[in-house]
Amino acid sequence: MEFLQLQYFQTVARLEHMTKAAEELQIAQPSLSKTIARLEEDLGVPLFDRKNRQLRLNDYGKLFLERVNRMFLELNEGKREIAERAHQGQTQITLAVSIPRVLPDLLSSFLKEFPNVTFQQVLESTSSMKSQLEKAEIDFCISSVPIEGEEIVWEPLMTEEIYLIVPPEHQLAGKEKIFLHEVKDEPFISMNTGFGFRNVTDEFCREAGFVPNIAFEGDEPGVIGELVRQGLGIAFIPEISLLHKTNPYPNKLSIIEPKCQRTIGLGWSKRRYLSKAGQQFRQYVIEYFSRLSL
Repeated sequence: MEFLQLQYFQTVARLEHMTKAAEELQIAQPSLSKTIARLEEDLGVPLFDRKNRQLRLNDYGKLFLERVNRMFLELNEGKREIAERAHQGQTQITLAVSIPRVLPDLLSSFLKEFPNVTFQQVLESTSSMKSQLEKAEIDFCISSVPIEGEEIVWEPLMTEEIYLIVPPEHQLAGKEKIFLHEVKDEPFISMNTGFGFRNVTDEFCREAGFVPNIAFEGDEPGVIGELVRQGLGIAFIPEISLLHKTNPYPNKLSIIEPKCQRTIGLGWSKRRYLSKAGQQFRQYVIEYFSRLSL
């Protein structure tokens, strides 16, 4: 069994198409087919179900792919660990978030203490972050929905209240508290489907007995606040978004029922090697949120 065979198998298993795999690997299809056939011969079982030109990973293939993926993951993590030691420390941290509001103050305060660290940051949905953690493609994620998995650690950081904001001329603008069912017929301005905050707020509405009428979806909280200010709808807003806000959101309302809260947490993979910079960041994030006063 050769290393190259396993790389080829991984690609064919992902695409389940010999021609596409050969094109991606930039080798001739007959050569790739022979390589996979030799691998199956070495293992003594077929890894794919074949029907005409269709390939489907079978149970043997799925079992073997899991081991192969784990092997390549360990090799990659070994390379990262050696690179850190050889170059006196890896200083880049890869971070996925579903809550961009927390980043500016968190990262700027961290970089004041650790100026040599750099960040690669992406805004992702919860499902995307889970996949990236499982594949050990990122160091950390910060999420408002717990991310669970056999090799994933999710550390709760803080619990915050979720409010509603309404336009200045809205009939509810003079109130301080409402029941959520009071706005069941209102147009909502919301985060995109798939983002943690959207999942949380949709569940609040279900608890209140209705499905929200989504008039506009987006991924930028500042834009959502401005659309509410322009009278285009109402929106949920997390308490953390109200911190250090120079241009306050309009007419904040507390929700009496259901209880509208979310817990923000930090996730990482047990499989991914954490550099010294990564360990420092993890500890800093935990301490930062413990100090955060809402």
